[in-house]
Amino acid sequence: MVQKAKILLVDDRPENLLALEAILSALDQTLVRASSGEEALKALLTDDFAVILLDVQMPGMDGFETAAHIKRRERTRDIPIIFLTAINHGPHHTFRGYAAGAVDYISKPFDPWVLRAKVSVFVELYMKNCQLREQAALLRLQLEGGGHGAGETKEPAGLLAELSARLAAVEEQAEALSKQLDDESADAAAVATAAHLERKLTGLRRALDALEPGAGAGSPTLPSQS
Repeated sequence: MVQKAKILLVDDRPENLLALEAILSALDQTLVRASSGEEALKALLTDDFAVILLDVQMPGMDGFETAAHIKRRERTRDIPIIFLTAINHGPHHTFRGYAAGAVDYISKPFDPWVLRAKVSVFVELYMKNCQLREQAALLRLQLEGGGHGAGETKEPAGLLAELSARLAAVEEQAEALSKQLDDESADAAAVATAAHLERKLTGLRRALDALEPGAGAGSPTLPSQS
């Protein structure tokens, strides 16, 4: 069973959270509510999220301050943030949102279809990264534990073939996603994230190829999972 991605919804107004849940429920992912910046930061301490929808105007810690805290933490700094705001103070206000680390800045009322499409891109990228980490973990296990004792000569080859097949499936999905982003003229941040994922997939593929018989001596270097 594929684990669902978590999406963090941050807004001090319950009716806004309810509206977001109604819009995003079609994605069939796990939606987590937070009614303040402090509550959002607490949720981020224990759970991993694919994307954060963050209201700008909140009492106490506003969206800009909340985003600054998120970006300062190593665990959460790479999570995409989409700012939602009911007001428009002009280019300076929008620039402040991007400067705080947002990948997008959407004014209310927003088009539900557009918001759902934007969120779905980051959910898909998150799922592909999770798959990539899983393949890398299996490969590391093979490299660290393979060849210990007689009778294990066939098992490493079988696991390597399985890893290669599973990686091929992820590569195919990532390529399709990249083509989709190009066709839809998607946000630059989403395109850059997809390109980063493809580079990591290329590194993992090279590591797997280096394990093939006749590939030469030495241990391959696994791609970074950051």
